[in-house]
Amino acid sequence: MDWTDRHCRTFHRALSQHIWLYTEMVTTGALLHGDVARHLDFNAAEQPVALQLGGSEPADLAQAAKLGEQWGYAEINLNCGCPSERVQRGAFGACLMAEPQLVADCVKAMRDAVSVPVTVKHRIGIDTIEHYGFVRDFVGTIAEAGCETFIVHARNAILKGLSPKENREIPPLRYEVAYELKREFPQLEILINGGIVTYDEIAAHLEHVDGVMIGREAYHQPYFLSEMDQRFYGADTPVRTRHDVELAMQEYVVGVVERGGYMGAATRHMLGLHRGIHGGRGWRRVLSDARRMNAARTRQEIVALFEEARSHLRPDLREAA
Repeated sequence: MDWTDRHCRTFHRALSQHIWLYTEMVTTGALLHGDVARHLDFNAAEQPVALQLGGSEPADLAQAAKLGEQWGYAEINLNCGCPSERVQRGAFGACLMAEPQLVADCVKAMRDAVSVPVTVKHRIGIDTIEHYGFVRDFVGTIAEAGCETFIVHARNAILKGLSPKENREIPPLRYEVAYELKREFPQLEILINGGIVTYDEIAAHLEHVDGVMIGREAYHQPYFLSEMDQRFYGADTPVRTRHDVELAMQEYVVGVVERGGYMGAATRHMLGLHRGIHGGRGWRRVLSDARRMNAARTRQEIVALFEEARSHLRPDLREAA
């Protein structure tokens, strides 16, 4: 949440044409009682993109899923993995793993309401429940409701005592649990998530499961996505340079501002593009200056800020980084 908004997804799509992108988790309440357009509007160039929902009432989730399909999303994903206490107070997220039949009812209601795939993202256990049978029964129950795709964050969720950040780092990763789910349910699509940061790791996981979800690494080291199409989707197009990606985003940012938005809303997601590159710190310093970002209201001002940022990079990196 607060990360993979439409600007972030547009940036990631500039790096890869084939990976699936996911929205922030959107609660059913936000859609049924809030500003639907603010939460669901997206650029068609982002496709394929999945809408991730948070909720636990089957009827509400069915209505929210229907809105998602109407707005053009290619998949509806139910979050059963978020461990935050705020989410728990809403009775959804990872705490739903304790109620597999309720999740099955939610999935069935959504599947009855939409024609696009309904998928579930979940953990491998909650609190001290670590035995394989727990997650096996969870997946089995929901599969009976018609869910065919499960995204497995291969850690337990500790519902009390750990922050969401700590929940992404402290519970040990147990990838073998996801592998076992694939062996036990070969007819299901099983994707794995958690701590995956190299192409070699992705390739190794794909020997056992059907797909890999990348989270923090894609955000903090976004250029990591640049070779995905060539390595894993058989694309024969050249890998886009950082410079090419930046120019594409520069044009996108102009459009954002022309529609009444702010430059910083988009550039904040780009700050990792030149991470580890000579001059990258100076580049980030320019594009993270909130005052200057929000003051830029014309194409000329936006282009000037991008050019100033690029001036910190070595000349050879300004054109083909």
